[in-house]
Amino acid sequence: MQSEPKQVPDTTTKAKTGRKKPSLLAITVILGTIGLVTQLLWVNWPKSRTEPEPLSTNIQDVIDRLPGTADALIYAGVKDIRESKFWNEVIPDSVKAANWLQFDTTLTRISRQTGFIPSRDIDTLLVEFQQRNARKQDFLGIVWGNFPEGLDIDALEHQAVQTISVEGRRLAALREDLWICRPSGRMALIGSSADIIGRYLAPHSSFLERDTTTTALLEKTAHKSHFWFTLSSPYWTIGALQSLTSANKDLQTLGNINRIRHLTLSLKLDENVEGTSEWIYENRRSAYFASTFLWSAIKLSSTPGTRTPQETKDLLNSIHVMQNLESVIVTADIPAELFRKTLPAASTKPEENPPE
Repeated sequence: MQSEPKQVPDTTTKAKTGRKKPSLLAITVILGTIGLVTQLLWVNWPKSRTEPEPLSTNIQDVIDRLPGTADALIYAGVKDIRESKFWNEVIPDSVKAANWLQFDTTLTRISRQTGFIPSRDIDTLLVEFQQRNARKQDFLGIVWGNFPEGLDIDALEHQAVQTISVEGRRLAALREDLWICRPSGRMALIGSSADIIGRYLAPHSSFLERDTTTTALLEKTAHKSHFWFTLSSPYWTIGALQSLTSANKDLQTLGNINRIRHLTLSLKLDENVEGTSEWIYENRRSAYFASTFLWSAIKLSSTPGTRTPQETKDLLNSIHVMQNLESVIVTADIPAELFRKTLPAASTKPEENPPE
C-alpha cells in the first residue's frame, strides 16, 4: 500500500500571520508626538522679520522730551502723506478737505474762524496720552505746520479763560482742560493742562529711558514716516483690537485674541498701502493660539462661496498673519485699486501748496 503523501506546511501563510500590524493607538501616538514637537518648535522658533525704519533724529529728540509714561503715542507725518501718490490719486477731495478737529467743539470753532484746515496746514503731528485716573486721560499734542493769523498767542489770549507763563512761555486756556502754547511760529503745543505742557518745556529726564515699554514698541514699529501708533496700556489695546476686529463679532469673543497686552500699528502710503501691526501677548502659547484663530478666521471669511463681499475677500487675501515668539505680526499690502472701487474718484487737479 502506498502511504498518503505528507502535507507540506504553508510557510507563506505562517510568515504572513507572524507579522503584526501596527495598532491604531501606536500610529496615533506617533503622529501626535510629531505634531506636538513640530508645534513646540514653531512656537519657540524666532522668525525673520522686516527691519523697522529708524526714527528721524528730530522726532526722536521730541519724543525724548515727553513727560511721564505714555499709554498711547500717535504720530502722523501729514506732509509726507500729502506728497504720496496714494494721497493725490486715490484719496477723495472730501477727505482731504475734512475737518479732523470735529471731535472737539472748541478747536472746530477756532479752525473755522481762522481758516485753519488740518489736512492742508499740519505738517507733522505727535500726540501722547496718559492715564490720569479711572475716568480721565491727560494728553499732549505737538503740532508743526503753517498757522494762519488768529492762531498766534496774542489772538488766543483774547479768547482764553485763563493765561499764565510757564518756563518763559505764554499759555492760553481755551477751556479748563484745553491749553495752547506757541513756542515758535511753526509749532504749537496743545495739552489737557498747563502742567503737562510745562513738563515738556522743561524735561527732567529721558522719556525713552523712563518708558521702556513704549521704547520697545517703537523699536518694533515697521513704518515710521507716514503714520504709526504704540499702545502700552491694556485699556487702549483692548479698545483698538475691538475696532480692528469690529467686522467679526466671533473674533471679539475669543479669549486668546483678547489677552493682548501691547500693540503697535504703522502704515506707509505710496502706490499701495503697506501696513504692519504687532500684537504682544504675555507668553508664546497665547500668541500661538491667537495667531491660529486669527489666521483661520481670515481664511474662512475669504473662501470662495462664502457670503463675504468680494471687496472684503480681496482685502483679506492681502493680509498675512504670523506668530513670532510672544507676538502676532499682521502684515498687509493693499492695492490702491481696492480703494478706488469703494471711494469716490480723487481730483486730478494738483493740490495747492499751503501758505508759508
